Amino acid sequence: MSAAALITAARELSAAVAPMRFAAPITHTYNPLDYAWAPHAEYLQRFGEGRKRVIFVGMNPGPFGMVQIGVPFGEIAAARDWMGLSAPVRKPAQETPDRPIEGWNCARSEVSGRRLWGLFAERFGTAETFFAEHFVANYCPLAFFEGKRNVTPDKLPAAEQAPLLAACDTHLRTLAEATQAEWVIGIGAWSELRARVACAGLPVKFGRVLHPSPASPVANRGWSEAATKQLVALGVW
Repeated sequence: MSAAALITAARELSAAVAPMRFAAPITHTYNPLDYAWAPHAEYLQRFGEGRKRVIFVGMNPGPFGMVQIGVPFGEIAAARDWMGLSAPVRKPAQETPDRPIEGWNCARSEVSGRRLWGLFAERFGTAETFFAEHFVANYCPLAFFEGKRNVTPDKLPAAEQAPLLAACDTHLRTLAEATQAEWVIGIGAWSELRARVACAGLPVKFGRVLHPSPASPVANRGWSEAATKQLVALGVW
């Protein structure tokens, strides 16, 4: 399947979530598929081509990763130096000074992304080798902020979650079908749950790895080793 199909699916997801509104305590909602569309499309164009044996699915954009540059788990150095991405980032329509969009100039490290892409770089060497059979996506494209605090989509009220999850389920199912994935691996338990719902009935296998968040004491004790052990035990690697 061509990268063009993934680009079309991402545009449809962005259009579906754009009109959604989220009540207090959420103060700002960012959609990187809008203001950071150029690097996201560059990511899909360069690495979305062809069949993918394994899709890794994260929850939603992190404040110093995809929020900044539109690339899932978008640690700046990994996206720029390892993947070779560089397309420009615009500003969101409503930006909060608590979470400014600095794009490629963001100096903060997205620790989850540094760990995730670091493992893949260590195991596969080049980005091209990794993406030949693997792909990484976020389930939800939106980031939610309560002031500076990052709010994950599983914490939204059920009434606000319902249309959001429906749009995200549709996109993930399309992604799995378009890439003819054999495995859909949730990065964290919630992402695995959503993958099982979204892709129910498809000829795919499911699993999960520990989330690489620095908020996880287990991840901080050696995420790369733990994730590798999980993937080997599943038979993915």
